[in-house]
Amino acid sequence: MPASAVRQAENGSPSGDAGGAIGSVTAGDPKRPLVPGTTNRPAASIAVLGTDRRAGRVADALLTIPRQAGPRLLLVRGSRLLETDLYLPVKRHLEGLGLEVKGEVRGCDLVALSDGTPELVVIGELKRNFTLELVLQGVDRTSACDEVWLAVAASKRGRGRESDARVKKLCRFLGFGLLVVATSGRIDVVVEPVAWKPRRDGKRRSRLVEEHRRRTGDPNLGGSTRTPQMTAYRQQALVVANALADAPARPRDLRNLAPEAAKILQSNVYGWFERIERGLYGLTPPGRAALVKWSAPTIAEPSRAA
Repeated sequence: MPASAVRQAENGSPSGDAGGAIGSVTAGDPKRPLVPGTTNRPAASIAVLGTDRRAGRVADALLTIPRQAGPRLLLVRGSRLLETDLYLPVKRHLEGLGLEVKGEVRGCDLVALSDGTPELVVIGELKRNFTLELVLQGVDRTSACDEVWLAVAASKRGRGRESDARVKKLCRFLGFGLLVVATSGRIDVVVEPVAWKPRRDGKRRSRLVEEHRRRTGDPNLGGSTRTPQMTAYRQQALVVANALADAPARPRDLRNLAPEAAKILQSNVYGWFERIERGLYGLTPPGRAALVKWSAPTIAEPSRAA
């Protein structure tokens, strides 16, 4: 911002905007109150860099900030908080928890200590957006403190990563606290920094164990995508199809080869089987094609050096 604009702001004198992009307000202007519900008593004018979206350019503007607003009103650039704008609201929040907060301590955005012995050590990291770098910074700090708080600026319309349920789950999993700072300085505690024990999903766990035990060998290459996977069900269906390749058969005749032969034939998930008559099933052309497609082994075990 030009030095002349700053001097005019300090003196409380009006200053024209750049091309009329953003109007200027001076101290004590009775016609243009800045904050609803406040009186325009004389106050220091602070020069703030604003963005004129209609003109598509940046212009200098003078905003009158009442003294009673104090540190609650944040100065923003282009309606976006900077990392430094997050510090004071986060500091006030942690001080409300009984901690003494200091900024930029040995590479950490903020460090807070509690009274007593031994003291509680809290590290906070600030970022405009929730990013992988922020998470990695928090992970790096865990060995040096008792709690880690991550703080990010509130996104427009609340559609940022901080509102993503997966982000909240990640912070709980790592034991991190997550704060969201609005442009007004309001703090929203999204996640508390407590150790998280994931709730066991017994049904999902049993399905994994069952599939692992029922599957014969290791037919799938881990990491492969967009290709059909050989499951335990498909393996049994192929056993049934191979048994029907020569002649039709009844489910009870196939029970020794595939325990779920009756269910596989009746459901016919892949369209490999056809019902010839009551209790008698045969193989369809797609079933014969499947026997050719899945006949070769998928994985060759690597040889191990002695």
